[in-house]
Amino acid sequence: MSQGSEHRKRKPGRPRDESARKAILDAAYRMLMERGLGRLTVEAVAGEAGVGKPTIYRYWANAQELAMAALISRTSFRDSDPDEAVPLDTALKAHMADVVAVFSTARGRQIVSTMASADTESELSKAFRGQIIEGSRAIGREILIAAENRGEIHLGDSVEQVLDFLYAPVFYRLLTGKPIDRDYTDRTVELIDRLLSGCSCGSAMK
Repeated sequence: MSQGSEHRKRKPGRPRDESARKAILDAAYRMLMERGLGRLTVEAVAGEAGVGKPTIYRYWANAQELAMAALISRTSFRDSDPDEAVPLDTALKAHMADVVAVFSTARGRQIVSTMASADTESELSKAFRGQIIEGSRAIGREILIAAENRGEIHLGDSVEQVLDFLYAPVFYRLLTGKPIDRDYTDRTVELIDRLLSGCSCGSAMK
């Protein structure tokens, strides 16, 4: 077989992989909404999506991680790409609305309730931290750095502290069952924006 024909045969590989990944997330989301977290297994999702278990394990380490990925797959939470020209408060408000939307479904609230009593070293807790908390912080970090690059704020070495101030109230309210909505996150962002605009965070937050 010539190199040219071999290359042509390999080309469709990536589209098939992406198609399989979407089918897996769609199947996992349907099962999560219909049956709940406890009945979502890699085996069941593989059968529903029409793929082998190795294909699922190529993307996710376990059923809990897959469940978290499926939950956020229906929002722009993971796919947000900060626009360099959007002001800080506008970008953060839109992003935090996405974070809240992840938990707006009955199953999303169920997962948060489960998290409140879960062992911090359990697979579910690790998946929650990796997919939800770290995923949201990565996007928030990009938004803050973009604002600093525009000269809108000065963060110094306090990026992680600012992210704590942004997300801690949200996840605290979620884990304690307190209500949270777009108005709450908007007010949180406005407070942080005022603080960032009025201080040099690199020195003030040490």
